[in-house]
Amino acid sequence: MYNRAILVGRLTADPELKQTPSGVHVTSFTVACDRRFSKDGERKADFINIVSWRQQAEFVCKYFHKGDAIGIEGSIQTRNYDDKNGVKHYVTEIFTDNVFFVGGKSSGGNNNSVPVTTAYNDTPPAQYSNGTVGDFVETDSDEDIPF
Repeated sequence: MYNRAILVGRLTADPELKQTPSGVHVTSFTVACDRRFSKDGERKADFINIVSWRQQAEFVCKYFHKGDAIGIEGSIQTRNYDDKNGVKHYVTEIFTDNVFFVGGKSSGGNNNSVPVTTAYNDTPPAQYSNGTVGDFVETDSDEDIPF
């Protein structure tokens, strides 16, 4: 088992690209995710804090803006700190592994978002210990398809 979170929501503000003292890009932003059900029929949302690093942070800041729908895959991370008054604060954030575009704004208030091509994924491409890309042959024949 491992920690995995998948969210679809809308950005609550334009993400801002920042840099650490060592020059690594980072952005933190909040995504509003609609709740599936509410007791009183009123629409409710959860506001989830998101953190993206490096090229993914640059990608988010370049292509996503306030109100845009966004898909997030990542892991939940928690931390805590004491403020200057000695009060302990607990923070929960999603650190992104994959960020993707989802369907645009729809008419009538329905958000029928459908994931489309993955936009940016921090997972490195698969490495093969032997063979080359030329070893993989594409055919037009349907004979080896099992259905």
